Amino acid sequence: MSTAPVIAAVDGSDDSLRALDWAADAARRRAAPLRVVHVRQYAAWGQPDVLVADADTPAGDPVLDEVRDRLHAGAGGLTVEYVALEGAPAALLPELGSDAQLLVLGSRGRGGFASLLLGSNGMTAARDARCPVVVVPRPGRQVDDGFPAGPGPRVVVGLDVDSPDEATLTFAFAQAASRGARLQAIAAYPWPLQSWVAAGETVPPVIDQDEVEQETRTLAEDFLAPHLKDHPNVRADALALPGDAAGLLVAASKGAELVVVGRHRRSLLAPARMLGSVTHAVLLHAAAPIAVVPPTPSEE
Repeated sequence: MSTAPVIAAVDGSDDSLRALDWAADAARRRAAPLRVVHVRQYAAWGQPDVLVADADTPAGDPVLDEVRDRLHAGAGGLTVEYVALEGAPAALLPELGSDAQLLVLGSRGRGGFASLLLGSNGMTAARDARCPVVVVPRPGRQVDDGFPAGPGPRVVVGLDVDSPDEATLTFAFAQAASRGARLQAIAAYPWPLQSWVAAGETVPPVIDQDEVEQETRTLAEDFLAPHLKDHPNVRADALALPGDAAGLLVAASKGAELVVVGRHRRSLLAPARMLGSVTHAVLLHAAAPIAVVPPTPSEE
């Protein structure tokens, strides 16, 4: 196991304490140390261009004192480090991922608007961090019933058969293996297909839906095959489903242990880091914790 830490970002809110519990469990599964970080935000009249003024000073931080008391009873041999930083959370949190296995946050912190589904710090970290970022949502997110979940624990991963992301699949298989969970790979395909012949006119598709579904499933199974060799104890199901990928992943999130999605890969025409529309929607609406996996450095 790597000795790089699992990092939990806390601010004393209920959301961040839920993220702390998830991060502690992840650290135990990985036999990794847990690093608990509280970023004390500058006041509005502070100096926004200064990112760090005080580091590694947990003494006297009431948030870290509360966390220490929370973890003390159930640490169970877990190695925990407490770090206090001062600065802008949106700038500091992504940088924490440079030497971490995971960065774990709650869906919202103490600041911002209560009506937001995801805070800006979580969105920024998911977009910019170098390590996978897990966002733990608030309980009670409503998701439509009807997805064929099946029995037992599940890890759900989004699979784009036109542009598969190996880093995302590798992470998802590792998570399923560590949790003894079944992996559901969701491969969405657009349907119905429409051909435009004139303004306002369409013709029915000449391609049969069963053929499209079978081809999508075959491609998905081919992408899963090498990972199954590395994880022979993981059962992985390739689900080729019609419709919107984001909607399918959100529906699959109900009752899942984790939903794994990839971050948008940069290109010459789109050099800035972006989450991607599917990942953005899953972060906002999924009922399970969401892991956003960055591309490998070669893909970036």
